[in-house]
Amino acid sequence: MGAQIRFEDSSWQVAALVGGRAHLVAGDGATACVLAAHLVAAPGFSVIGTAAAPPPAPALWETVPLAAQERALAWLRHIREVETGLPEGPGSSSGAPRPEYDPQRFTLAEREAAKARELAALGWIRASRTTVQRMRLVYGRQGLWGLVDKRHLRTASATGRADERVVAAVLEALRRRRGQRKTTTLQIIELAEQIVADTHGPGRVPLPGRSTLYRLVKTLADPTEPPGSAARTATGAGRSGGPPAVLRPAERVHVTSARLQLEAVGEDGAAVEVTLTAALDGASGCVLAAVAHPLQAGPVQLSVLLAEMACPCRGARAGPPCWSRPTRAARQSG
Repeated sequence: MGAQIRFEDSSWQVAALVGGRAHLVAGDGATACVLAAHLVAAPGFSVIGTAAAPPPAPALWETVPLAAQERALAWLRHIREVETGLPEGPGSSSGAPRPEYDPQRFTLAEREAAKARELAALGWIRASRTTVQRMRLVYGRQGLWGLVDKRHLRTASATGRADERVVAAVLEALRRRRGQRKTTTLQIIELAEQIVADTHGPGRVPLPGRSTLYRLVKTLADPTEPPGSAARTATGAGRSGGPPAVLRPAERVHVTSARLQLEAVGEDGAAVEVTLTAALDGASGCVLAAVAHPLQAGPVQLSVLLAEMACPCRGARAGPPCWSRPTRAARQSG
């Protein structure tokens, strides 16, 4: 991503690679979408240059809309041409600079004014010399991320005013430690600090205080599996000592029995006390199956209950409930 290529006798820059397709942007703002396999096999295809500045962290760059990515990469080519005379940067094989951007003939201010006139002719809005200068300076400080239109990112306000590079490092640290049972928030913070130093150099990015980093990790972490707690399992206990939360139907089924305050006539004609055993879904609270049977001194066999859960009797599926057959089957199984 960000590489300069030659395709169909034109120079392009790779804006994104999504679903096996390469999204390209030309120096004049034109865009194209080509299958990557077709692109590399096309006659005359070649890579003529790499990105002058490394792109932002993938976790952060993916949050930028595709149109904003293409706009930022288009700005990158224009800034390179203003500064060096060549859209692909110094050392590229794109030939001599255009006359109005030749550093040997015009000053930097004159080249900025020429670029502003060119962008205005292409239909770019508010492309004044001041805008070109501002974009050039912010690119020198922040690289490609500085060219991204931040208005597309205002919806992601949960991180407050935290530096985007720190946010990207926290996201990467959470990704690396995902699924590890004994990950703590402090380990996430220390790993994020190391990622920032390795990516941008020691001391190049100011880091917020630990309290701010703790809040940032809490905001960006998966709420169903926060750092500092053991990974959730179907049967493992949570930090509070109780069972983990039930999130899906049939994930946990409770079986309970209740003695009914009534008597019924058994098949032998004698009066029997009746107990109701039911299976309850822990997620929805629905009764999955219920069987009425005579009171037993020992544990109730659950074979009939399981059979009712798998395939309820015809009367329970449509029409009034049928208690005679479950009760008879329960007596036989008991």
